[in-house]
Amino acid sequence: MDKEALLKMDPNILVSMINMKLRDFYSSLDNYCDDMDISRSVIEEKLAKAGYEYNVDLNTYLLCQ
Repeated sequence: MDKEALLKMDPNILVSMINMKLRDFYSSLDNYCDDMDISRSVIEEKLAKAGYEYNVDLNTYLLCQ
């Protein structure tokens, strides 16, 4: 999947996909972003607008409440 498609994706689907990739293939969000050639800040911004925050210790996005 290319980065344009990722950025157009519904944030709830995007967070699910990214969390799966982080769990199964990547040790950090930075590694994922480097591999996908996408800016970490762009992903963080999009997911923050939907209420998600990256947890470094758990290597996953969590819904903030």
